Amino acid sequence: MRRAGRAEQSEGAEMEHSREYGAERRLVVGVSGSLGSLAALHRAVAEARRTDAEVLAVLVWEPPGGEHGYRRSPCPPLLTAVRDAAVERLRTALDDAFGGTVADLGVRFESLAVRSEPGYALVQLADRPGDVLVVGAGGGRRLRPSVAKYCLRHASCPVLAVPRPPLQRELERCGHWSVRNLRTLWHPRTPETVQEDLELAFKR
Repeated sequence: MRRAGRAEQSEGAEMEHSREYGAERRLVVGVSGSLGSLAALHRAVAEARRTDAEVLAVLVWEPPGGEHGYRRSPCPPLLTAVRDAAVERLRTALDDAFGGTVADLGVRFESLAVRSEPGYALVQLADRPGDVLVVGAGGGRRLRPSVAKYCLRHASCPVLAVPRPPLQRELERCGHWSVRNLRTLWHPRTPETVQEDLELAFKR
């Protein structure tokens, strides 16, 4: 694996993965907690039900200031706190998407918090024959390169870039809604029914 040791599991162990697995179908989906990533989660689960595949939900985190900044000023207690926060953010994202009922989704489902760069980690994890990488297509202004674009350029497997749901696009257009506001409107429902929340929100 290129840049060995850059990515590790939330428990601190190095990721161990290779192309020596069978060709069983698996959907590796990037999770950040954004509304777009929740839509990607729903799409991955729907595809898994349709194809009898496994879902691996991955949240990628980095130390404050990135790896270069952390090497200049290492602080193990801070790193532990950031790692724990990432694990909790993953749990919250799954709860936001599915109402805390992952076991009832009807698919094989695993989740993982990984320390690395987002695009790089997702591409490295989606390395088995039969894998499909699922990411939110994103949109709007960004302070860093698009993870979706990185995955589309570098992945060795098919990449499914899920468009932002109508709710996110509409609220972003309104400007005064923050990402936190968007997440409070995402109930554990299917993306198709979220449009109802949009209508209710603007009637308040």
